[in-house]
Amino acid sequence: MTASPKSRRRVLVSVAGVAVVSLGIGVAAGSRISSPEDAAAKTAPPAASQITVPVAKKLLSSKVVGRGDASFDGAVNIRVETAGLTTPAIVTGKVPTVGSTITEGKALLEITGRPVIGLAGVLPMYRTLSPGSKGPDVLQLEQTLDRLGYDPGTVDDEYTLSTSAAVEKLYENAGYDAPAPEDRLTQAVDQAKKQVDAAKKQLRQAQSQLKAAKDAKAKDTSVQQGAVDDAQQNLSDAEQARTDAEFKAGTPLPVSEVVYVKTLPRRVDDVKVERGGTVNGVVMSASGASLVVTLKVDAETAQRLKAEMTAALELSDGTSVASKVRRVTKNGTQYDVVVAPNALTGSQLALLRDANVRVTIPVKSTSGKVLAVPVAALSSGSDGASRVEVLRNGQVELIPVTVGLSADGFAQVTPKGDAKLSEGDQVVVGK
Repeated sequence: MTASPKSRRRVLVSVAGVAVVSLGIGVAAGSRISSPEDAAAKTAPPAASQITVPVAKKLLSSKVVGRGDASFDGAVNIRVETAGLTTPAIVTGKVPTVGSTITEGKALLEITGRPVIGLAGVLPMYRTLSPGSKGPDVLQLEQTLDRLGYDPGTVDDEYTLSTSAAVEKLYENAGYDAPAPEDRLTQAVDQAKKQVDAAKKQLRQAQSQLKAAKDAKAKDTSVQQGAVDDAQQNLSDAEQARTDAEFKAGTPLPVSEVVYVKTLPRRVDDVKVERGGTVNGVVMSASGASLVVTLKVDAETAQRLKAEMTAALELSDGTSVASKVRRVTKNGTQYDVVVAPNALTGSQLALLRDANVRVTIPVKSTSGKVLAVPVAALSSGSDGASRVEVLRNGQVELIPVTVGLSADGFAQVTPKGDAKLSEGDQVVVGK
């Protein structure tokens, strides 16, 4: 049976439609198929771009920062040597209160009605001093008296009557009678004076007898003259003995009436005695009258610090107090850095007392503002020289530099030779 022309046309149209659809599907599928290389290219991250920061002009300062505890400086225990007393060492007055101040040349305590005067010095009182005493303790006393304005005569290691006179003034200004010499010494003076009176009387008698012999026209007056000569010698000896006795009976300085402390004034931290009690060892502890802050550092940090460096203390109210490093001392495996405020107001003193505060000590700084870049911007060339990468017009230039002070993550840089580097230039710190 032969198909009609109309039927054949429908078959051709159907076949053509299927072909068109198949072609579309193939094209669509083909557009979704790619090679591994194409896939990797399409999924790869974008090319890295440089991270830059501008060159800055700033003051750089290297510093030590830490926290320290405030306290009164240099606590010491104060002892009174009472071995020279002939009566029990009873405290009779002038007992200080905690927080009071020990002032040089003033009584810090009374024992058996006598003062214990505080003086600045490093040698302790270990004996009673009196005219004729010699030694380094005498030299220290005379240096102290001279510094306080009490003239001890020639400042040396010998206790003289001038030293006695200066000691008397010390006691007078402290509000006390000067110490009296021992009874045996005053008695020796009295006896020596009587000997002088007796020698004078003997001389007068001998002179009278010589005159009488001469008036009588005696041919030989050698006996009478000899008596006068002997009497004159006896008087000279008696007067010398009196002088010696008076020298020895000069004003002494009892061992129990002076305490030497390394530095004064000081603040009383603790009192170990009370009125009516007996002194036995330490009578009180005292520290410097000024507050200091002590922070601990390691040996490496301690090597960077020294006395008289400037410092700053940050108080709890946010204020900063200008200070100085007073000393750096080893304490076990660490070092104590003692920082003292230059001056404190009453409110600052109250905030600082027993506080833990932030301490900043500048170690080194640039003289004014300098070109500075982050430390991360620095790199080294094959020759080991330092350089920075500067991004200009989309291109990176290597600029050789000399590196100066580094602080707070920045480094001072100076371009070498004809290289150019200015504030605001963009330096590469990463990619």
